[in-house]
Amino acid sequence: MILSNVIQKQYTGLLRLGILLLPFFAGVAYAQSSYTWDQIKTRFETANPALKADASNVDELKAEEITAYLRPNPQFTLSEDGVQIARYQGVWQPLSGVQLQPNFSYLHERDHKRELRLESAKEATGIGRSLHEDLERNLLFNLRSAFVQTLEAKAVLELAKSDLEYYDKIIEISHARYKAGDLAQIDLDRIELLRVQYESEIQTAIVNLRSQKIALLQLLNDRTAVDQFDVNGPFGFTGDLKPLNDFEQVALDARPDLRAALQSIEQAKTNHKLAVSNGSTDPTFGAWYTYNPSFNNQYDHQSLGLSVNIPLRIFDRNQGEKKRTLIDIDRNQQLTDVTRAQVFSDVDSAYEQARSNVALLVSYRDKYKDQATRVRDTVTYAYQHGGASLMDFLNAQSDYRTVQLAYLQLIGAYLTAASQLNLAVGREVIQ
Repeated sequence: MILSNVIQKQYTGLLRLGILLLPFFAGVAYAQSSYTWDQIKTRFETANPALKADASNVDELKAEEITAYLRPNPQFTLSEDGVQIARYQGVWQPLSGVQLQPNFSYLHERDHKRELRLESAKEATGIGRSLHEDLERNLLFNLRSAFVQTLEAKAVLELAKSDLEYYDKIIEISHARYKAGDLAQIDLDRIELLRVQYESEIQTAIVNLRSQKIALLQLLNDRTAVDQFDVNGPFGFTGDLKPLNDFEQVALDARPDLRAALQSIEQAKTNHKLAVSNGSTDPTFGAWYTYNPSFNNQYDHQSLGLSVNIPLRIFDRNQGEKKRTLIDIDRNQQLTDVTRAQVFSDVDSAYEQARSNVALLVSYRDKYKDQATRVRDTVTYAYQHGGASLMDFLNAQSDYRTVQLAYLQLIGAYLTAASQLNLAVGREVIQ
């Protein structure tokens, strides 16, 4: 009995402890997970269905290398002759003169046809791998843009909350002035009515942030609830940009689409060699064995034979494929020149956009942000002490919000331009 009471007390104590800790575990279960850019990128590379499907295409190209290097199958033929279809001197012996002839033949491919097919297949795999990297390059730009826009939406939301918090303090001061008889009712009402704009900006920023998170989750192929998903990272800019020539040189070495174009030229050359090789004659060698081959020689019961079959390529020497593959070499060279010109165009455009954003951001950071803050604080102080009109105060507050919001949007535009420059170069040159 005493033991039962002890057990019951322990059970009751554990139950109470569990009830007390339940909110804590519930909070942990529904805690928001925050990811950095490197974590987002890693999840994207392992989960995005478009990338996974294209990676399977590269594996298929790799498998085709096996097919390309296969030898021709040998041929086996079994012939039978000599079965009697009538009686001879009244005796029916249909199998007495039967000849059995097994025949083996094999097509011998000349002029390195198999080796050239394998080389062309390997080059096709290389092209497919480069195009896969190019797809990843473009998809990573979309992912990076969504990531940057999410950071920008978070920054705008924090700015809206900060503006509302500051404005609420102005409302408190205005109420104090009204009670002291230093502010008219109509001015107090106008100040309080303006608060709805700040509330509206917060709600708009919340909707925008959730929308950007949804877009990011879609790229990750993730079904996590929006409220349980977040990203974090630096939201700023660096004023240092390397010379344009440095980025152009890196792009020429790193762009996978340009690499694929160069690989296509090499494959076209290999295909032309293969077309020339396919125009050569491939002999077929045969051998057979015959039992009971002759009725004239009583000792001739078994014999062996050899044959060589050589096609006479008088009319068809694969002329069309030779010419087509030769033209294809020139076509791929022209396409490579187009791709190279596109690389320079992409890098130049992205670099100019980034440079322009940096120039504006430096002005905002070093001058306009501080000026807007100083004007707002000065006019607010003067308004609180009756030295400025309500219109002056509202204008100063509006100018401050406009400058701060423009600064955040410029940072977002710069980070997007940096992503565009990374896309143009072919790898991350600006973090």
